[in-house]
Amino acid sequence: MGTSSPSAPRCRASRRRGRASACAIPSPKQIKLDQANSRVFLPKLGWIRYRNSREALGEVKNATVSLNAGKWFVSIQTERELDQPVAQATSAIGIDVGVARFATFSDATFLAPLDSFRKHEARLRRYQRAMSRKVKFSNNWKKAKVRLQSIHARIGNARREDLHKATTTISQNHAMVAIEDLQVRNLSRSAAGTLGQPGENVRAKSGLNKVILDQGWFEFRRQLEYKLAWSGGWLIAVAPQHTSRTCPACGCVSAHNRPMQAKFICVDCGFEEHADVVGAISILARGHRVAACGEPVHSGRSVKQEPTEATMCELTHV
Repeated sequence: MGTSSPSAPRCRASRRRGRASACAIPSPKQIKLDQANSRVFLPKLGWIRYRNSREALGEVKNATVSLNAGKWFVSIQTERELDQPVAQATSAIGIDVGVARFATFSDATFLAPLDSFRKHEARLRRYQRAMSRKVKFSNNWKKAKVRLQSIHARIGNARREDLHKATTTISQNHAMVAIEDLQVRNLSRSAAGTLGQPGENVRAKSGLNKVILDQGWFEFRRQLEYKLAWSGGWLIAVAPQHTSRTCPACGCVSAHNRPMQAKFICVDCGFEEHADVVGAISILARGHRVAACGEPVHSGRSVKQEPTEATMCELTHV
């Protein structure tokens, strides 16, 4: 957020949903921690009690105070020296992310999607409608806004908790993880088109975009990357083209290998398996080639071949 003078910390307002404002205090001389009594000293505010989520180790470098859905948080950044981590696990795994299954692993296990937004969508729509009927900036409008923000905060918290549990388990049990190099922004791009060239199947694509963004694929990859680095592991992103159309038994690549969304039947050798499992196996094989032979990692363009059936830093609570 940049540097600031001790007398006037530089603050900025954020337009992100549910986040009202954030203020960074970069100078460690202005911040004091009393973790035994769960207190933090902040400039112009003095000692403030907080709920400590974890012990802050090392030298305090800066702190960021933020307001989210009516609750104040302080994020404290520290610096300390650590030895180079060595992975305790020795196994490798490939992960294929999707919509029907959030993550399918090369050992045929999978994680079901959380669908945090979908579970709260009806309630969210009702509260948004109620807020739109209030006089803007009135007291009732502000109350409705707080209720709306609390729902968005609950959706985000549930999604992050689910992702943290999954990525922690994966990073602790595997030394190498191979995933697809997906560009979520491109995959969730609107299909509305322009007036001159209107898009096709706009409604269906809009629904698919909503589901893709609800999964949190980018956050899943981000958490995997730094948690594997913490544990001495390695994350490899491979090109996503034809991962679920390549037969792991004979290497045949054909669009006809996937007659349906979830079914894979090789037209050459007859190998049959769930399409997402086949994709995860192909991803793991590409990850091994990247690690051993230096095969190009970045794909440059994200494509997921999923045909349709008929015609797919910790925060501390102050």
